[in-house]
Amino acid sequence: MTEPLNEVLQSGHVTPLIERHRALGAKLVEFGGWLMPLQYSGILDEHRAVRERAGLFDLSHMGELFVEGPEAGAALAYALVTNPPALAVGRAHYSMICDPDGGILDDLIVYRLAEERFLVVANAGNAQLVSDSLAERIAGHRAVLDDRSLATALCAVQGPRSVDILAPLTNVDLASLRYYAIAEGEVAGLPALVARTGYTGEDGFEIFVETGRGEALWDALLAAGRPFGCVPVGLGARDTLRLEAGMPLYGNELDRTTNPFEAGLGRVVKLDKPGDFVGRAALERVAREGVTRRLVGLVVRGRGIARHGYPVYVGERRTGVVTSGTQSPTLGYPIAMAYVAPGDAEPGTIVEVGIRDQRVAAEVVALPFYRRSR
Repeated sequence: MTEPLNEVLQSGHVTPLIERHRALGAKLVEFGGWLMPLQYSGILDEHRAVRERAGLFDLSHMGELFVEGPEAGAALAYALVTNPPALAVGRAHYSMICDPDGGILDDLIVYRLAEERFLVVANAGNAQLVSDSLAERIAGHRAVLDDRSLATALCAVQGPRSVDILAPLTNVDLASLRYYAIAEGEVAGLPALVARTGYTGEDGFEIFVETGRGEALWDALLAAGRPFGCVPVGLGARDTLRLEAGMPLYGNELDRTTNPFEAGLGRVVKLDKPGDFVGRAALERVAREGVTRRLVGLVVRGRGIARHGYPVYVGERRTGVVTSGTQSPTLGYPIAMAYVAPGDAEPGTIVEVGIRDQRVAAEVVALPFYRRSR
């Protein structure tokens, strides 16, 4: 943990659902400056519930930043590497906010709620940094930033039964709500924004309500989910799920020393959009000259689990480092993501991971490790 729990509590960064988690017997930990549930019944059980049925997540630690005004889209196009004005109303895209040198400050989801209104969702540990950076970067545009992070509760239902669980509770037409889309409506009688997004590799929904309505939303979703085998899920299974789905975690795969092209996310950078944006020159140079490392998937072929920070070798040459690793509950073998030299990044390449005092063989594979059946 990066902060003592009493400091987290004193800082005010406590999820509005904290008493619900305590009542459910959750193990609580510090994460991104927030006191959050790590697990309830156990990481393995929770992981399998999401893959096979459904899981309920508290994501109230995430940052919710609303940008609106006649030049809201143009302001975000300058601030971010994507092109938010190209979004249709009701749609979303994955984005990043970068330093002038191209390093990633955070990865984000941007939703277009109306012609002149956008919602930017940031990671918990970076929410204040993103808020401050956006405020600075949109200055001079006819746009205003409304940081609603502490005024917003966010719950997610993820898994193959998520539609069955949510549909009876909402007036949003889920059948017409596409992946990476958002709609305004009600859930369990509560005003809400319903987005078809998630961080698990499964179908699912993220539901935004006012903080004071968070407990009522959680209770309604938990009750509706029980007949379908839905269980509450903590940060532990959230991490194993996202790793199987090949989704990066800020602080592991992404940070200020990493650019989007190294992370295999160069497609997110819209170098063809009009006008300047923060980091354009640096990212154009990377696109032109190439990268010195690439993010890859690894399947460990020997005994042991490749953990964050473990070295990766080809022969006696150190080629890179593991960023995330676990024993995959779905696949039944150890998986990892790692940065390696471009010449060692082709699928099928055999490398070795330094696990404790041994070197264990691993094979480079294409990401993701897991794809849900459609």
